[in-house]
Amino acid sequence: MGLKIISWNVNGIRAVAKKDFFENIEKLDPDILCLQETKAQDDEVKNVLSPMTGYEIHYNSADKKGYSGTALLSKKEPQGVKNDMGVPKHDSEGRVQCAEFDDFYLVNVYVPNSGQQLVRLDYRKIWDADLLKYLKNLEATKPVIACGDFNVAHRPIDLKNDKANYNKTAGYTQIEIDGMDNFIASGFVDAFRKLHPDEVVYTYWSYRFKARERNVGWRIDYFLVSPSLMKKVRSVNIFSEVHGSDHCPIGLHINV
Repeated sequence: MGLKIISWNVNGIRAVAKKDFFENIEKLDPDILCLQETKAQDDEVKNVLSPMTGYEIHYNSADKKGYSGTALLSKKEPQGVKNDMGVPKHDSEGRVQCAEFDDFYLVNVYVPNSGQQLVRLDYRKIWDADLLKYLKNLEATKPVIACGDFNVAHRPIDLKNDKANYNKTAGYTQIEIDGMDNFIASGFVDAFRKLHPDEVVYTYWSYRFKARERNVGWRIDYFLVSPSLMKKVRSVNIFSEVHGSDHCPIGLHINV
């Protein structure tokens, strides 16, 4: 059976809902939809997503209102859904959801941004290490698909202006690159790059400087897949034509 998973950093669920969100999702027709940066509390997300009657919806909101947050929608009821990593210092911002299915775990993740002047870079290094440990613990039971906004461009091909941003801009410091290197070194496969080794395509564009019009972007949204599942992946797509957020949706089609 083919399963289509869509991941999208919506940069505010209430804002994106006013920008053809439901029409876009209807066209993409995911079996599972992972959203990041909902920027709303559970009841607010539930209210906005109430038209999506064909899905079971799970929420993980940040303690801080209007900040971070994730939501996971599935046509097929998961065996279970758990929020957070179980690490108290990370678990107040609604950044992780894990849905268990018959053949795999699906982790919806919104990795912290290292911030202006890289004020959270030290924290980010710890977060990446703890996320990897969390994913490998899951993988000891069954394969893992981790998707979402990882807030890092892994290689020069993954952002427009690599030299100008290197070690200066959040999302392209060596510490963050090392974090993604560690995911890959542990066995996880960057599914898009595996299937499209030379394709220059982005998933995020700043709202400033007409970046999207000029396609000055970054690829910071990923599907990281356990090796045993990679052979079942039919396609990975980046839907750069879909607007509504400063990110575009990404999709993975897998036989399970």
